[in-house]
Amino acid sequence: MKKILFKILFWTLAVLITLGSAYYQRKTGPTYPKNIEINLDGNRTKFELPRSGDSNEDRIVEVPYSKHTSVILNYRHFPVNESFTKVNFIQVDNNMVTHLPKQLPAGKLEYFLSFENIETGKTSETEHVVIRFKGSVPNWALIPHIIFIFLAMLLSNLAGLFALGKIEKHVFYGKLTLLLLLLGGMVFGPIVQYYAFGQAWTGIPFGWDLTDNKTLIAFVFWIVAVLGNRKSPKYRYTIIASIILFLIFIIPHSLFGSELDYSSGKVVTGFIQLFF
Repeated sequence: MKKILFKILFWTLAVLITLGSAYYQRKTGPTYPKNIEINLDGNRTKFELPRSGDSNEDRIVEVPYSKHTSVILNYRHFPVNESFTKVNFIQVDNNMVTHLPKQLPAGKLEYFLSFENIETGKTSETEHVVIRFKGSVPNWALIPHIIFIFLAMLLSNLAGLFALGKIEKHVFYGKLTLLLLLLGGMVFGPIVQYYAFGQAWTGIPFGWDLTDNKTLIAFVFWIVAVLGNRKSPKYRYTIIASIILFLIFIIPHSLFGSELDYSSGKVVTGFIQLFF
């Protein structure tokens, strides 16, 4: 009975850890919309600036309408030393709306918004934001990728907790983790990357794409753990591999990601600033 209770506890903890880390990664990722707060007509106004776009269409940027304030979008290619292009906003219902021009897959734009009070002439600006564009990824590749990676994280956490509790079934869940990492990270991952940015693999030895490299590191550690547990359960292998996977997968996606080099027209490993 005690063993069953421990298993229920470990399953619950594994689910909570997985959901928590997935939420943290999404909220801290450099492609997640940037929350902005600015003073409009004496009121603190909140809105979001997008940091990810589809290469097939211009990206909408919108802010709440204010009758006393004009808004200008300033953008340029990133990272290119060029002047900013200015675009006016237009009113659509209760919002001011404009568009960032679509870019080739992995193309980036740096942009910020300028506000001017029409009556007083007082101006203010938002912080600079970088947006990256990507190609459309078909659901048959994206959905399995997400599901397999999520399940790999879940079962990795479960295997690590089972190993801490000296429950030998950690070996079984370790094998499932490795299989799911293989499918989600090493098979469907490159397929998603190819559709999104035109290259299947930009990690070692071809580049320093953080998403590719962290998947590779986690995969290698779990290979070692599974091989180390072949003849007899060795709890430390599973614990180390699960900790490595946890630490790796809370690192935000796209921190060192694919980036279009506008001078050569080639996709290289770039850098999206985490705090932009």
